[in-house]
Amino acid sequence: MAGGKHILGMTKSRQIFGTAKVGDRGQIVIPKDARDFYGIKPGDTLLILGDKENGMIVTKPEVLSDLAAKILSQIGQEG
Repeated sequence: MAGGKHILGMTKSRQIFGTAKVGDRGQIVIPKDARDFYGIKPGDTLLILGDKENGMIVTKPEVLSDLAAKILSQIGQEG
């Protein structure tokens, strides 16, 4: 399992993996520890979300798909 940085009270599920510089073409390199931890492989598609107040989120699209399925199942149970 990837190490990550366990600082500032971070837990194994919440880690700081470092920083990434934006290159001339707008590309970033995701730190290896983060790629290993999240199972990100070359060719994977990542979803970029954000707003001006809270910043950006980089995630795998299936994370939101799983969340949407959970929300919809909860709605179905309430109705």
